[in-house]
Amino acid sequence: MEHDEYMMAFKLWMKQAGYTDTTKREYEREAFSFLEYIEELPLQKIKKLTVVSYLVQHKEHVSEATRNRTLAALRSFFKAMNDFEMMQCNPALDVKKSKTEKNVLPVYLEQDQLQSTMNYIEGKYKERNLAIFLLMAYSGLRVGEVHRLNIAHYHIEKGSITVLGKGRKWNEIPLTAEVNTYMQHIMEQRLTPYKQKEDAFFVSQKGRRLSIRQIQKIMSMMFQAMKDDYSELRHLKLSCHKLRHSFATLMLRNQVDIRIVKELMGHTSIETTMIYTHIQDDDKKQAISSIQIPNIPNLEIVDVSRV
Repeated sequence: MEHDEYMMAFKLWMKQAGYTDTTKREYEREAFSFLEYIEELPLQKIKKLTVVSYLVQHKEHVSEATRNRTLAALRSFFKAMNDFEMMQCNPALDVKKSKTEKNVLPVYLEQDQLQSTMNYIEGKYKERNLAIFLLMAYSGLRVGEVHRLNIAHYHIEKGSITVLGKGRKWNEIPLTAEVNTYMQHIMEQRLTPYKQKEDAFFVSQKGRRLSIRQIQKIMSMMFQAMKDDYSELRHLKLSCHKLRHSFATLMLRNQVDIRIVKELMGHTSIETTMIYTHIQDDDKKQAISSIQIPNIPNLEIVDVSRV
């Protein structure tokens, strides 16, 4: 019964903190698994060693990234318990993250590939779906931010939108002139909501706010159609988040200050933004070719075989 109270408090805390539905489901599952692991052990007696033991024993055969997501869930769980005064410390806070492979090539689309992708958005609601694509690929929105976007969040005169990101943080994002013009058009063509007071910018054919799953499905169908024509893309795991990834990469490629990219992406730490800096072999060659070494003296070449 006590565990039920902990889970109820955690669910309430995540809802108040503005976690996405996907994150809430994952974190609830991780918290429940941990509570089963500790059985009847009171939260007040949980130490750092307990958390480490759980990660080692129950996450032995998973990737480092998965183990780190579990740790993030536990940190949030204990923070919720702290906020509700159910315990006095966060035993997961000082547990070190697993080292992840930093040289894995990131998945993103180049500018010409983004342009080609738009040709694969089809169907009765093509224009609405294209607007969704533009917001993720050229404004960097998360799928949850697209889902939560309301009419009131779009500022036509300023050419910007206000999005509710992670941690219930509001962020105003300027739009390109092209995207702003298209958003005006989409607002005029917007489907009539089922409920009169529904303020969602993107509405489904049933007159309700377009769900995160529906948005993901729309983009997934688009990517699959594109992969059928481009064999070099078939091995890539393309998703809504990869469009956001492509946006950040495009900004940094265009020499936009990383601090500005950080604000556009809604990151709390610049270290998070750093994952979008991709150093390619051509970048290295260009950097080296920019170096000029004047007046290198002639050196006598010694035949080492005769020394």
